[in-house]
Amino acid sequence: MYKPFSMLLVLGLLGTLGTEALAQKKKKKESSAAEAAKPATPAAKSTSPKAYKEVITSKAKTDEGLFKVHKVDDSYFYEIPDSLLGRDMLLVSRIAKTAENIGYGGEELNTSVVRWELKDKKVLLRLVSYRNVASEELPIYQAVKNSNFEPVVAAFEVKAAKTDSTGTVIEVGELFTTDVKLLGLEQRRRTQYKVTALDTKRSYLDSIRSYPLNIEARHVLTYNATEPPSTSETGSISLEMNHSMVLLPKKPMTPRLKDQRVGYFSVRQNDYGLDEQKADKREYIVRWRLEPKDPAAYARGELVEPVKPIVYYIDPATPEKWRPYIKQGVEDWQAAFEQAGFKNAILCKYPPTKEEDPEFSPEDARYSVVRYFASDIQNAYGPNVHDPRSGEILESDIGWYHNVMNLIRNWFFIQTATINPDARTPKFKDEVMGRLIRFVSSHEVGHTLGLPHNMGSSAAYPVDSLRSATFTQKYSVAPSIMDYARFNYVAQPDDKGVSLMPNIGLYDKYAIEWGYRALPGVQKPEDERKALNDMIMKHAHDPIYRYGRQTANPTDPRSQTEDLGDDAMKASEYGIQNLKRLVPELVNWTKEEGKPYDNLEEMYGQVLGQWSRYMGHVASNVGGIYETYKTYDQEGAVYTPVEKAKQKRAVQFINNQAFKTPTWMIQPELVNRFEGVGMVERIRTAQERVLNNLLEPGRMARLIEHETLHSGQAYSLLELMGDLRTGIWTELKNGQVPDTYRRNLQRTYLDRLEYLMTKEPASVPASARGFLGYVPVKMSQSDIRSVVRGELGLLQTDIRKALPTAKDTLTKYHLQDALVRIEKILDPKE
Repeated sequence: MYKPFSMLLVLGLLGTLGTEALAQKKKKKESSAAEAAKPATPAAKSTSPKAYKEVITSKAKTDEGLFKVHKVDDSYFYEIPDSLLGRDMLLVSRIAKTAENIGYGGEELNTSVVRWELKDKKVLLRLVSYRNVASEELPIYQAVKNSNFEPVVAAFEVKAAKTDSTGTVIEVGELFTTDVKLLGLEQRRRTQYKVTALDTKRSYLDSIRSYPLNIEARHVLTYNATEPPSTSETGSISLEMNHSMVLLPKKPMTPRLKDQRVGYFSVRQNDYGLDEQKADKREYIVRWRLEPKDPAAYARGELVEPVKPIVYYIDPATPEKWRPYIKQGVEDWQAAFEQAGFKNAILCKYPPTKEEDPEFSPEDARYSVVRYFASDIQNAYGPNVHDPRSGEILESDIGWYHNVMNLIRNWFFIQTATINPDARTPKFKDEVMGRLIRFVSSHEVGHTLGLPHNMGSSAAYPVDSLRSATFTQKYSVAPSIMDYARFNYVAQPDDKGVSLMPNIGLYDKYAIEWGYRALPGVQKPEDERKALNDMIMKHAHDPIYRYGRQTANPTDPRSQTEDLGDDAMKASEYGIQNLKRLVPELVNWTKEEGKPYDNLEEMYGQVLGQWSRYMGHVASNVGGIYETYKTYDQEGAVYTPVEKAKQKRAVQFINNQAFKTPTWMIQPELVNRFEGVGMVERIRTAQERVLNNLLEPGRMARLIEHETLHSGQAYSLLELMGDLRTGIWTELKNGQVPDTYRRNLQRTYLDRLEYLMTKEPASVPASARGFLGYVPVKMSQSDIRSVVRGELGLLQTDIRKALPTAKDTLTKYHLQDALVRIEKILDPKE
């Protein structure tokens, strides 16, 4: 998945927002000014500054850069030039190294704007907010400034001043060795792990390095904790933090206003200086500053190089055989920038040697780097560091974990092996894995260009078009590589020559043009409105150019993760046919001579996971709502319920594919190679997830509302409950004997109805409500309980009728037990 936007955006390859991901990797909650500013670093007693050479002695080791950083013995000093006092700087705090279960290396914890200020004999580090703004030229500016007093994060005694008065020296060690919350573990984890205090004896400043545009500080923090998530015997948490302090441009880039019809990350402001009768909320898209070298040629429609291209470097730690593929993934975006009028706008370079550039470092803010981590995390993420005043991206370090290769191997195997001989092996050829790495590289680079996931992209194509070699070779499997379309599981063995994976698509090129094309005569963001709106309206009725946002619990069935095509039932039917072909081949296609059955176990689990995704794709149609962003100049509703017939088809599909026992997954001769017991429970839990998803209170509440507002045209809650009862309790009508799997499913059904009758859903944060898929439901005051009670009564009657004709003792006991359960739900007693 959303949490509020922060200035550093991290989107991973993993899909769900509960893990982003959101993959996908995640956007963090802004720290409040008051919380971030306390406790301030203790200031030493005020004394007169010493002579420069008394502080910065001959023993000093000096690192030149944004500030001069001096190390004298074990003490670190900043020498802050007068020209940088009062300048805005971006402070980005990340976890560099961590213990098990405490985030991951590279995870961003906090991003803030700070400013250094000289006040008498002290230097103050202040926290700056751009949430509320107004032009400095307007009278209201002073009122806005007075309402945004900048908290003091830390205060430092001036240790020395240069004789020419161009710099001020302060000692900064305590900033990194005392508990300054802006620079440490965030409050959520402090509460979760019951942190009591920072142990200063086990915390220390490791290093500070200065570069022309940034300063990088690393320190180790050790917290005493009552419930640490790992190494509990120590009663503490230790992690290494990295803080990047990046100088922001003196003059911000002219921002571009966000439009929700095109997917971009954004920064938000309340602007009090506009000619409105309220403070207008402004959102500016996040993008790199691209300006044509030759504006005249650009205006004539010629392709022009930018003044400063976007350049990525490959991390020196990257295995050499994968470097060309990562590089190609970056430069695949050149075609999109050409549509925006730029050539050679984005480049990727191999890391320079020590001889070529002895100062090269991935931590230098002048370099954007694809960082390669030796980690078993199966993910990659694409962050960017941007100016909160304008949205200008300043630099980006893509995080690439070594084991992302296992993730994409599993997907490619499960989704394409039945039609693709290259995937029928536990270890892919280098050129096959290289192509997959290129795909992931392109996806993550898209995030660093400002593009979020476009989960609505894959629904643009008719399902059967994905079986066409002509269509897929021309259009790929989705219009956007920023979707989680993954690989072509729709294609069948006879569909020769079909494309199997997404590329930079039509939507991607359109989005880059919309965000990056330089428009003439622009002095302020409003000057661009008409031209940008015209670009959108040109494609307003074409689903290829639709943006569908990612949500934690998808309500629009067109905007889901891991899906393909415009009909989930049809696409999932094709996908299941391929899984049925795959399972009998798993032993042969996963075997490695002399090794245990680890590959087989992993891939069998992947089969069940893929099946579960198909069920989720289908279930989202039930109670589903189409979300199609529009403005006042476009006709029609933004939100419309999914068609009744389609919802009914979805429930019938789930009855057939999930609740009729999926016997094709039950392969004892396969499973007994890696486990002695567990098959029955595996099927039960898989069916339980599907049923609980369908009978989720928010979904049920939407069905009630749709029936209320669109009577006769909506798929009602009564119809859903009736269709499920008929599908799950079929044996009551046809007289067949329910086997173990069916009995388990029927008991699961009763457990879910008991939950709906007796429990209230967990409260949902206000920020997560609305169309994020959540509806706050008061069960005791909803029709849900009335309907559930009625269903239990109907089921009770059906069981009583069927009980006398039960064909075996186990069926008889099962039905008797079901009656007792129903009676307890309907009439609970102490």
